[in-house]
This record gives sequence, structure tokens and C-alpha cells, in this order.
Amino acid sequence: LEATSCLFAILPPSRPGPPNPRRPPPALLASCLGLLSLLPAPAQDPAALLPPILQLGPEGAHNPEAAAALAALSKAPASEIPRILAAINQANEISANYLRSAIDTITQRALSSQTPLPSDPIRAFLRDPQNHPRARRLAYELLAKIAPAEAAALLPSFADDPSTELRYDAVALLIQSAHQRRDAQDKEGAIAAYQRALAPARNQTQIDAIAGELRALGAEVDLPRHFGFLTHWKVLGPFDNSELKGFAQPFPPETSLDLDLDSEYDGKNGKIRWQDLATGDDHGKVDLNPVLGELKEVTGYATTVFNSPVEGPAELRLGCKNGWKVWFNGQFLFGRDEYHRGARIDQYRLPVTLRKGPNTLLLKVCQNADVKDWTREWEFQIRVCDASGTALLATDRPPTPKPSPGAKPRSKSSAKTPPAPAPAPASK
Repeated sequence: LEATSCLFAILPPSRPGPPNPRRPPPALLASCLGLLSLLPAPAQDPAALLPPILQLGPEGAHNPEAAAALAALSKAPASEIPRILAAINQANEISANYLRSAIDTITQRALSSQTPLPSDPIRAFLRDPQNHPRARRLAYELLAKIAPAEAAALLPSFADDPSTELRYDAVALLIQSAHQRRDAQDKEGAIAAYQRALAPARNQTQIDAIAGELRALGAEVDLPRHFGFLTHWKVLGPFDNSELKGFAQPFPPETSLDLDLDSEYDGKNGKIRWQDLATGDDHGKVDLNPVLGELKEVTGYATTVFNSPVEGPAELRLGCKNGWKVWFNGQFLFGRDEYHRGARIDQYRLPVTLRKGPNTLLLKVCQNADVKDWTREWEFQIRVCDASGTALLATDRPPTPKPSPGAKPRSKSSAKTPPAPAPAPASK
């Protein structure tokens, strides 16, 4: 109030006239301006705060600007939540985390003050499959805070949703239903229920757990087909990789676009030819050691043809703990000159465009000189799928081989089965 009174005193008269005899002296003017500086700053336009966050780059690029924008954006009213959700559609992983943090802060403040969240725009955002999966998952969590019963009723409809985050919870409900039949000693009903849960499942933990339950009930499960792993290969090697020089050296398979699978080559230890190798491993692991020899400081190649029923976008998803390179239809895609740093399903995702008909894959897999027990693996796994992880199968896909004698299935009935979610599930 003192600052406001001072402001009125120093304003010029509204009409011409003699100087205001009440105009304060300079010292009082400075004091008033100091008081004004303590008043709350006007709210910033949320639309202007989004670009610095969306421009956030790796390794800290634009961090100061993004941090300041996040602090201001977190003070936005709840009505701005739909705008921030929409911004996640164009955000990278780092930017999306910033935007989610802002939404969390705004939501907590609104709920604490009993300010309504914009439920209708949130519902509309959730229903639109064109929005980014992670943003739709966040919209679902917001809806669960607004209307828990409504969110719970929606959950089963997400079993075939393109958002794997939403699909996960819907599959968990199907797993719970199958457990109930199993516990009721309804074997046939449980098998059918677990199969219904497996069909839409895209999460590896859920898939392995369901497969374990089915096998415990005596049902067969073809996990390589479910995932879309490529199981039949031609392999060639060993070539040299002494001093890790083989990764960069172009051996004959990568110097010609047309592979001659009948040719003989000079390898590291003599003449070598292409050999057949098929895998029945649940996770599509292609082990080069039994065919090419359990060797060190060597390079091997593997090739296969994927006959696609249609032309269109797809992903090659690779797991490998050795040095590797990948070519698709004669074009180099990517490579990693690293060794034994761990491997997992979908470790690397390589976008490609499938041709209708034959598509050729070529992998180069290098082994280093380390002789520790955990460095013996010379292997890879690769599958073809769409962006949601749904398997794309070749028109001439051969039957999945039986696992090698003595091999243990990766999916066991003792595997931990993810529980069904509560009506208002937590973020994963």
C-alpha cells in the first residue's frame, strides 16, 4: 500500500497545471521504486517458456535457459496442463522429463488448493492415439487423479493401444484374470486366459512371466515368433581382429553388395565358407561360438533375408555385447566398437524402410582378446518389429527350431509376474 500511494504521488497531473506540490523528494522516489521491485513479477506466458525446454540438448546444452523456463513454467495455472502435454509430442527424452516435472508441480499445487484440473481436454488428449505414448500415459495418470473409477474402467481398452505404457497396465489386468483361473484349478481356462494376455504383451518381463505360466501348465510357447526374432542365418568366420583392428577393416562380405554364399575365403586360420546356423533361444540369441569356434581376437559375419509382405517403416532391434556393425539392403546403418558391456533385448533400435519382398541383413560381430569367463560370449540377437514392438513376420518365416539339447528355457513359471495395477497406477 505504501508503494502504491507513493506511485500515485509521483504520477504527473492528468491535466496541464502547475507542478504538483506533493511530488516527493528524490530520496522518497528511490524508496518507492525499491518497494515496487519487491512486488510479485507478472506471470510469464507459458507458450514463450516452452521453446527453451524443447531446445534442451544433450550434455547440458541450453541447461541454464531450460532451468529458468522450467521454474517459471511450474508456476503456470492448471489450465495450461493440456498445452504442456501437447509439447511432449515434440520433445526429446530430456525435454520430456522437464515438461513432466512442470506438470507434476502444477498438478500437486492444484490438488492441494482444490483447484479443478482441466478434465475434458485431458480426456481428449488421452483418447487421441496420434499423441506421444509417454504423454498419453501421463494424461491417463492425471485422469486417474480426477476420476479414478473412470480411469479404471478405461484400462482394459488399452490392451491393443499403440502406447506400450498404457498397454502394460491393460495386460497386467489380463494376467490377473489368468491367475484367478489358475488358482481355481481351471487348467484349460487358465491356458486360454494366459494366451489372451500374451497376444498384446510387448513388455519383456510380462512376456517371460506369461510364457513361464503357460509352460508350467503344459502349453507350448513360441517366444522367438512372438518377439519377431530372426532365427535362421548364414555365418562366416573367423577373420582377424588382432589389436581390435578387424572392426574397421572391410573383409570380403562388406565389400560387395551381392553376397556370394558359395564362395570360399581366406580366414584367420585358413579357408572358410558360409555355414548354416539356426537358433531356438527364447530371446533369439545367435551364438557364433559353436559354429565358428570359441576364439578370441576374431571377426565373424552373419546374414539373412527377410521377405516382407509390404513396404513400409520398421525397426531392427539389436542386442549385442561385442563390437558390431549392421548393413540393411547394402546400406550401412550403425556400429559400436565396444566389448562386453552387457546386452539386452532392444538394446539398439535402428529405423529402416522395408521393401516388399526380400530385404538383406548383414551383421559384423567382433570378439576381443579378453579371456575372462564373462567375455566368452560371441553372439547377438536381432528382431524386426514396428515402433510399438509388435513383431513383423516374414512371408516365408520358417518354424522356430527347438532349443539346443540341455538349454534351459529363459521363461520359467517361477518368474515374477507383474501385478495388476491399482485404479490410479503409478508412473513407471
